[in-house]
Amino acid sequence: MSATEFLAMKIFIIDDHPLIVEGLTGALHELLPAAQVLAADAAAAAMQVLDQNPDIGLTLLDLNLPDIEGMTLLARVREQHPDIPLVVLSATDRADVVRAALDAGAMGFISKRSPTAVLVGALQLVLAGGVYIPPQVLAAEPDPPSPRPPAAAQARPPTPRDLGITDRQAEVLALVVEGKSNKAICRRLQISEGTCKSHISALLRALHVNNRTQALFAISSMGLQLPRPAEPMKPSY
Repeated sequence: MSATEFLAMKIFIIDDHPLIVEGLTGALHELLPAAQVLAADAAAAAMQVLDQNPDIGLTLLDLNLPDIEGMTLLARVREQHPDIPLVVLSATDRADVVRAALDAGAMGFISKRSPTAVLVGALQLVLAGGVYIPPQVLAAEPDPPSPRPPAAAQARPPTPRDLGITDRQAEVLALVVEGKSNKAICRRLQISEGTCKSHISALLRALHVNNRTQALFAISSMGLQLPRPAEPMKPSY
């Protein structure tokens, strides 16, 4: 995605409260003035918008919709549109709900009770390749053992290389953060499923965690910034 495409990206809000949609639209235009904001207030309409707009750059999903249980729609979106990054918006930020959303493939979780400045900061982090988790939920998670970055790097968030993560593994991790399945990662990076699994196993070891959800908490707690994976090369004829 070029800089121009990024600034004018399509962002899709799935929420049935017009005032919330209006407020989010204002916050998004504060962050990306040229962004194209789409909205839907129910599951059927949401899936139609996603089907018709495969170039959506980010989806914001409310878990409390009138016609479907939010986690059910989240799973459906991740299954049918695995290449579209998704962040959950919710009026509740209970730890079990956050973990369930991350388990289902969300790349972040933002509480609707957050002030606008926090919302904008959270979206900046997500769009930069990070993971946003409500601080109180993050603080309640036990800290996994993690390697210490070099002393010179301790004054700043670690980089993937500080943790022994290669550039290719960092690309894989960025796609894991976006909730991509192994098959979607293979398609995007044009690698075999065996190579993908090998990279993910190495990443879990580097982060000292056991699964993807624990990896997201570890990334968020460290403030680890990840690269945007390059778009796959198109064949030339």
